Amino acid sequence: MQYKRLNHKVIVRIDKGEELVDSLKTLCKDLNITLGTIVGIGATNKCTLGLFNTLTKKYQTKDFTGDHEITSLNGNITTMNNEPYLHLHITLCTIEHKAVSGHLNSAVISATFEGVIDIIDGKVERGFNDDVGLNLMSFP
Repeated sequence: MQYKRLNHKVIVRIDKGEELVDSLKTLCKDLNITLGTIVGIGATNKCTLGLFNTLTKKYQTKDFTGDHEITSLNGNITTMNNEPYLHLHITLCTIEHKAVSGHLNSAVISATFEGVIDIIDGKVERGFNDDVGLNLMSFP
């Protein structure tokens, strides 16, 4: 992973073989980013996506292998227990040029990932909400 910080933005490249979510968490921790947004594009050959089932309050996951373009990654950066917390959604393009998307659990980069983090001054912490079954933003 390589990056360059320009004021309140970080331009990041994640390289072949690196795990995307872990790399972004490490970057946020190293730069003390506690609040922000992220967008990006790239390619993966091993990815796990989730869809939250509101009845069971559990994620249904599906693995995708083989070449996939990351046509859009969008998400936000907050904290939970004072650690970086990434909430990321992704759209992938298959070899048949069909889109699949969902909550990003993990992705191994197969060529490159290029992203932009927009840092927001401040901090928003998350906490588990029993009613919804998710870690929600908390605004005390």
